[in-house]
Parts: sequence; C-alpha cells; structure tokens
Amino acid sequence: MPKIKEIERTPNPDAMRFVLGEALTNGVTKSYEDGSQAEGDELATALFNIEHVINVYYVDKYVTVTQDGDAVWSELLRKLAPPIREAKPQTDMVEDDEVHATKEVQESDDPRLVEINQMLDEQVRPYLLADGGGLKILGLEGNRLKVHYQGACGTCPTATSGTLYAIESMVKRVDPEIQVVSV
Repeated sequence: MPKIKEIERTPNPDAMRFVLGEALTNGVTKSYEDGSQAEGDELATALFNIEHVINVYYVDKYVTVTQDGDAVWSELLRKLAPPIREAKPQTDMVEDDEVHATKEVQESDDPRLVEINQMLDEQVRPYLLADGGGLKILGLEGNRLKVHYQGACGTCPTATSGTLYAIESMVKRVDPEIQVVSV
C-alpha cells in the first residue's frame, strides 16, 4: 500500500501529481483519457469512478489526475487519496507498446522519426513527466509530425503553445521543414 509523500501542483491548473513512497510500476507508463480505456486497471478505474476525473496518468512513484475544472481541489483531493493509498504495486505490469509512439511510428524506417523519438526520450519526456505528463508520437505525414499530450499535459494551456513551440524548434534541427501539430 503506497504512502502519499507529497501532492504537487502541475503547470496545468486542472491536474495534480501525487508522489508516492513506493513505486506502483517498474518504469511502466499508464495513460488513460477515460474510464473505458482503464478497463482492467483497478487504480485507474477507481479514480475514474470519482466525479470530475477526466484523465489518469501514472508511472513509477507518480500518479497524475486531471479533473474537468468543475471541482474544488480541496474536496476532490480527499476523494482521490484513498484509492491511490490502497493501490497495490504492479511490478509485473507490461508496458503498453504504444504509450510513447504508435506501432506505425515504431516500425517506420524513416530516419527522421527514429531521431525525433530518441530526442524526445532524452530531452522532452523527462521534463513532461516532472510536470505530470507525457507525449506520444502519432505519426509523420509528409512534413507534419502529429503528437498527443498525455496526463497533465493533455489539457494544459502551455502545452499547446510554449511546449509545442519548443518541441517544434528541436524537431526543426532534424528537418527544418517539419511542423509539429498537437492532436
């Protein structure tokens, strides 16, 4: 039973990140945008059963919950804490093969995609995780790189402006013609 060590605000005013005393997963990332995606995941299902929860994202010792903006955090936090404290570590959990990139992207022989994904792993995803979220590459169509923000980043106002601009600047080092689009 993990102990909640801290509850941290994220850059997204509608998301909070719980820092646990022990890891829930061994590096496996879970990202859900609604309750139907969370089927079979006890923690995520319990959190989605709480009114106003619209997103659950967790990895290692971090759980990020995003609300719809209609709840008062002080009240919602009291409801979120028990299922998080009661969650059992899932050390045998298997990573969703497509949590950071679609199969199409992973199997692509486009050297730009390989370089971009590696760059995101090293220079972007660790910082997004620190803010309670992540980033998934959906594909590269011509010169349009489609990405999808996860966790707290999914509804964060700065994700679609500042962060997206910074990612696009980095990607332009790989190919100056690429535009990055958040979907």
